[in-house]
Amino acid sequence: MSGRKDFLSQPAPENYVAGLGRGATGFTTRSDLGPAREGPSEDQIKEALAKRAQQLGAAPPTAYGATEKKDDNDDDDERFQDPENEVGLFANGAYDRDDDEADRIYQEVDEKMDRRRKIRREARERQEREDYERNNPKIQQQFADLKRGLADVSNEEWANIPEVGDLTGKNRRAKQNLRQRFYAVPDSVIAGARDSTQFDTSVTDDGAHTNGSGADNVDGTMTNFADIGAARDKVLQVRLDQAAQGSGTDAAAGSATNIDPKGYLTSLTKSEVKAGEVEVGDIKRVRVLLESVIKTNPKHAPGWIAAARLEEVAGKVVAARNVIARGCEFCPKSEDAWLENIRLNDNHNAKIIAANAIKNNDRSTRLWIEAMKLENDPRAKKRVLRRAIDNIPQSVAIWKEAVNLEEDPADARLLLAKATEVVPLSVELWLALARLETPEQAQKVLNKARMAVPTSYEIWIAAARLQEQMGNATKVNVMKRAVQSLARESAMLKREEWIAEAEKCEEEGAVLTCGAIVRETLGYGLDEDDDRKEIWMEDAKSSIARGRYETARAIYAYALRVFVNKKSIWLAAADLEKNHGTKEALWQLLEKAVEACPQSEVLWMQLAKEKWQSGEIDEARRVLGRAFVQNPNNEDIWLAAVKLEADNKQTDQARELLQQARQEAGTDRVWIKSVAFERQLGNIEAALDLVNQALQIYPKADKLWMMKGQIYESENKLPQAREAYGTGTRACPKSISLWLLASRLEEKAGAVVKARSVLDRARLAVPKNAQLWTESVRVERRANNIAQAKNLMAKALQEVPNSGLLWSESIWHLEPRTQRKPRSLEAIKKVDNDPILFVTVARIFWGERRLEKASSWFEKAILLDSDLGDTWGWYYKFLQQHGTDEKREDVVSKCVLSEPKHGEIWQKVAKDPRNASKGTVEMLKMVAKELE
Repeated sequence: MSGRKDFLSQPAPENYVAGLGRGATGFTTRSDLGPAREGPSEDQIKEALAKRAQQLGAAPPTAYGATEKKDDNDDDDERFQDPENEVGLFANGAYDRDDDEADRIYQEVDEKMDRRRKIRREARERQEREDYERNNPKIQQQFADLKRGLADVSNEEWANIPEVGDLTGKNRRAKQNLRQRFYAVPDSVIAGARDSTQFDTSVTDDGAHTNGSGADNVDGTMTNFADIGAARDKVLQVRLDQAAQGSGTDAAAGSATNIDPKGYLTSLTKSEVKAGEVEVGDIKRVRVLLESVIKTNPKHAPGWIAAARLEEVAGKVVAARNVIARGCEFCPKSEDAWLENIRLNDNHNAKIIAANAIKNNDRSTRLWIEAMKLENDPRAKKRVLRRAIDNIPQSVAIWKEAVNLEEDPADARLLLAKATEVVPLSVELWLALARLETPEQAQKVLNKARMAVPTSYEIWIAAARLQEQMGNATKVNVMKRAVQSLARESAMLKREEWIAEAEKCEEEGAVLTCGAIVRETLGYGLDEDDDRKEIWMEDAKSSIARGRYETARAIYAYALRVFVNKKSIWLAAADLEKNHGTKEALWQLLEKAVEACPQSEVLWMQLAKEKWQSGEIDEARRVLGRAFVQNPNNEDIWLAAVKLEADNKQTDQARELLQQARQEAGTDRVWIKSVAFERQLGNIEAALDLVNQALQIYPKADKLWMMKGQIYESENKLPQAREAYGTGTRACPKSISLWLLASRLEEKAGAVVKARSVLDRARLAVPKNAQLWTESVRVERRANNIAQAKNLMAKALQEVPNSGLLWSESIWHLEPRTQRKPRSLEAIKKVDNDPILFVTVARIFWGERRLEKASSWFEKAILLDSDLGDTWGWYYKFLQQHGTDEKREDVVSKCVLSEPKHGEIWQKVAKDPRNASKGTVEMLKMVAKELE
């Protein structure tokens, strides 16, 4: 081999500069904050050239000549060229007030000009900066899109990126040497070569290989896969058992990944760690840390307490006592240390420790109370507390403990009297004393308490409750004086806090005090511009939600005194009495309501309805008569009177009332009710005559056209019914119900093509209507054109994507059973809170026998819209199969209260003249039978 070194191992030539040959000098890298090599400054170049010229004996170049010394007498001094430098020009001038004013004026002018040009200058600079950055982008900006693209690189693509090769000769030879290394052959290869000529055709039960001689291979050269599989299964089983056992204790052990931040500390305090459950290594580590804490700061009581508790956890109670005893020596003024010492010792030693603790902390309330608890004899307890009172007479807690120990009320009264003298600012002691006194004496005590603590609202409330107890609540208005006094002392509570106190009084049975608090404080601090009505209505609703109905009743009463003529407040108060009050209270409230709002037909009708439902038919008639006087020609009152007579089988009187109503208040609604009344009685000719008369007066009333067509349809006169529907759709092209009736008539007659045509014209007249699209789909589905139905459904969902009716039709009738749940999930995301869709989801769970889920979805649908009768029908049908009698009765009662009016099947059943006299319960059962 040649003795010449490798090229890379040779030393660099003299005057060698790395990168000079390829022009790489002076380049900038990301790690540099400037050029890689800083060049000489201009002054250094001048000095170097001047020095070189001096050595050669020549003059320096003119471009870099040395600085010539100027003549001291030269008048062209630099200071005279600076306009700001006035040393030379006006060296002898005096700077007076005029100069100062001139400078200030020039400065203000400059600042004003600068402000005027600032916006244009900033815009120009911003534009120049953006142009420069666009023309000269940084490297990181040029590769920004590629960097963002790295986020989408998968793990496999990362793994397939080739390694950067180092092709220099030295590393290449080293890698070649690595490839030429030799390794020892494993024994398994030798054994395989040895047994390559043998033929084995059997495997034992445990998976071990057998040779011809039947001897087992125990030399380790053969792999037993059966043993490996069994071991793996055993390890997996152990891990599963550990996971099952530790799942309940992960949160306490700190290994759980989902920690509830609110209940974390509480769970730590509740968890008790036994001595055998703590690892010894953990105890040793913590002991070393706590010993360091104690040695570093022996006056730190929490360190001693922690060390003692550590020994207690470790099961070394004696060591814990010794540690805390030393802690008490170092921290004699620490209550916590002494209390911990008392806790760790038995009763006898704890008394001695408590005595020592009190010697060092004779004004510690906690230590005195703890010393009292250590005594078993009541007399000894009292003795300890008396000594405590002598040392700390201002401690309310000690006085309360002393009073609680007294069995005789007279002795307790004496103690409390003394306590209020010593601690006159304690409201608790005053109230406790008042509770033990007779009503007359309690009144005196509360007056003294009010004088001692004039800012306490609790004393005033207690005084009001005392007056209620004495029966003087209506005579003495304590809360009015309370508000005046507290306002003078600037101690008034907020409105919400007064309402909370009123609810507390209601909970404890002081109803009159509750009302007095609301009456005197509800309007405090609210002006007329503060939306008082909305605020008070919201307060009442909140109290009702919390079950505090007396408070809500008082709020409504106060609001009605301020807003006497507000119908909404009267209705809300009536609703409260209807749901949570008595019948007499509701009647009384409604009587006041109709007196305050005589023009409100809703209040008159509600009063008449309540009287009628209670069986007071004559009273209901009288109420409606008074309503006629106050509201003549009101169609609602006329129709309510007709309904009252019709429900009581007084058909002649009802017919007369309707005739008078048509003459005096002849609205289209009165005519419609007249036609419906005759249809219910079976007088088809009279009904047809009335509907024709009504259509001459109201040709745009779509319900009249519908009733005319239905009358002909019930008589099986299809041409006349078709003509009625056709004329009606031309007169009322926006009436959806008319279009649906016309389509169903054609379908009933067997003309499916005409039914399609009617619905097509309907969709043109009323675009983006879910009912029309649903009917079109149903027509095709009933005609077994499933493909066309799906096409129409796709178009409908594109035009009306937020319709729960369309989604429900699609899920239940056009999707296979396995796709219903995914489609329902998609529908819920598209449609926000639709009761029809919720019922469909409930029916899906019902079909899967997930009854609790189905029940919850039915209840969600009812809460969303209780006026939809079909939802009640489905829920009742569900409960007929899977509910209890109590649940069914509850649903029926809630349905009666809600009085649903809408729903596809519900309206079909309710509008049938044969069902006119049926109640809500019968309607609910009939709808449940109709649903399928």
